Amino acid sequence: MTDASREPGFLAHYDGDVVAVAVRDLEPGLVEGGYLRGPASVTVELHDPVPLGHKLALADIKAGDDVIEYGLRIGIATEDISRGSYVHIHNVRSARWQNSVA
Repeated sequence: MTDASREPGFLAHYDGDVVAVAVRDLEPGLVEGGYLRGPASVTVELHDPVPLGHKLALADIKAGDDVIEYGLRIGIATEDISRGSYVHIHNVRSARWQNSVA
C-alpha cells in the first residue's frame, strides 16, 4: 500500500490471480488492495458494489475463461467480466461442478 495507515479494500493471494476478495464492503470507484504473495499493491476502479467476502475482477475475463484464485482454477466465466466488476454466481460457474446439469 502506498500509505501504511490505509487498510486494503481487497486481497488477492498470488500474482496471476484474476479475482480478489473484498475485506470490507466496497463501493464503486477507485479502491486499493494487495497481494499475499505478489506485488505490494494494486488499484482497481470498481464498477459495482462488492460486499465483504465477495470477489472482484482484477483483470478482464472472457466468457469460458478460467477464473483463477489462490493460483488455482476455481471457476469458469459464464459471460465476459470486465476488470473492476463484481464476480459471483451470476457470471461464474464452479469449476468443481462443471459437468453437472444443475
